[in-house]
Amino acid sequence: MSVMIPTMIEILDTSVANVSLTHIQGSLSAGQEEVTWVLTSYLVANAVIIPMSGWFAKLFGRKRYLISSLILFTLSSLLCGTATSLPELILFRVLQGIGGGGLQPMSQSILLETFSYEERGMALGIYGVGVVLGPILGPVLGGYLTAGYSWRWIFYINLPIGILAVFMCMNFVFDPPYQKRWQKGEKVDTIGLSLLCLGIGSLQIMLDKGQQEDWFHSSFIVALACVAAICLVFLIFWELRQESPILDLRIFKDRSFASGNIIMFLSFFAFFGSIVLLPLFLQTLMGYSSFDAGLVLGPGGLLTLVMLPFVGKLTSRVDARILLGIGLMILAWSVYYMSGFNLQIDFATAVTGRAIQGIGMPMLFVTASYLTMAYVPLNHMNNAAAIFSLLRNLGGSFGVAFVTTLLSRRSQFHQNRLVENLTQFDPGFNYRFEQLKAALGTRLGELTDHSQQAMAIIYRGLRRQATAMAFSDVFYIQTFIFLGLIGMLFFVRRPPIGKVSGPPGH
Repeated sequence: MSVMIPTMIEILDTSVANVSLTHIQGSLSAGQEEVTWVLTSYLVANAVIIPMSGWFAKLFGRKRYLISSLILFTLSSLLCGTATSLPELILFRVLQGIGGGGLQPMSQSILLETFSYEERGMALGIYGVGVVLGPILGPVLGGYLTAGYSWRWIFYINLPIGILAVFMCMNFVFDPPYQKRWQKGEKVDTIGLSLLCLGIGSLQIMLDKGQQEDWFHSSFIVALACVAAICLVFLIFWELRQESPILDLRIFKDRSFASGNIIMFLSFFAFFGSIVLLPLFLQTLMGYSSFDAGLVLGPGGLLTLVMLPFVGKLTSRVDARILLGIGLMILAWSVYYMSGFNLQIDFATAVTGRAIQGIGMPMLFVTASYLTMAYVPLNHMNNAAAIFSLLRNLGGSFGVAFVTTLLSRRSQFHQNRLVENLTQFDPGFNYRFEQLKAALGTRLGELTDHSQQAMAIIYRGLRRQATAMAFSDVFYIQTFIFLGLIGMLFFVRRPPIGKVSGPPGH
């Protein structure tokens, strides 16, 4: 609980403000594009701090850094609620992101160090409940507090939870005796620090704003892409030559760690994309309210919560690579099932697709985390957890950017192809056109030509159909991503099963 609560509130705050943007915009007299920086500022600060968290833990001590991050996160949440202007709110969201950036990797590092091999799977399963609850509760809680009280309460709610988390960490979290601490006179890797901040910050802004700015047709996005590419390439070469790097990349020599990170990055690339697509499909095309869309997602989330401890327990008895392979196949089946969605699906069909996904998700999260960290020495766990959290979050960011862009492009493609049939030489079009004109004439009077209104109705239907076909395309592509990842399992070392005294490097 001491490490699950900080992770849950940090993940919750990545999505809790999404449904409140229009209320924030009206309250603070902000423009539609300006107000999106409330989300972007948090994500960028978060992304920059996550890979640095292992270094901060070494500098301050892990327990002290975790508690300091919680205090900063909680106080900045309070300040967000009291903000009187958009620049103030963005500044406080940056501080909140800086405080929240260390919570995920430090929590996971503490968890993996505390439990032995045979207990790790179950610990990750229970910890995963908090990870899953964050994105489920975020939009629901945000909508309820905004509608019932005020958008400010989506930030005030962090105050009691943050105080509880600080109390628990102070009493139940301890620094291990073997943890390396900062030595007096040890040099600070300022160049690595600068390259990391510029590179990751530019990359996150590019992913968040890319579709809105039409990607590389925008000089702003091109500039961000160049800065990100140059800084991150130089960062790799620089860090590999440093004795005390900000980010120790030598850990990728462990093939399980390297392949596990690739699997997690690409899995979250596909998984987060589908998480975004399903409610978007239901609300924009099927006319579902946000509450009805939430009801569709609910059973899948419940299945995930039930499955997490069960999958965690299985990792001590079954080769986790087998469980991960089964999980990837189930997730591939779920998005393939969703690729068959059309504009006539019923509520049960939508729930079934999400429920299948809910069964596969625990097998991905628990086993991928378990396999990736299986052979990481305990004294490198802080650095490894920071890299793992960074790549997992970046996978989600890349996935969301990919699906929103592909959806827009494929919608335009299908629309152009379908429009070719709207001619007087197409019998189906002529029949429907005359049918609509007659219906409009009966309702509105036959003395007026209703050709324009009939054509508008047909075109609206065509656009809706083109968008539905685009959703199917994107779901279909995600199927192949999940299936392709199964081949990566051959590069992962067999994990320890059964009673093992502890990880190598203890």
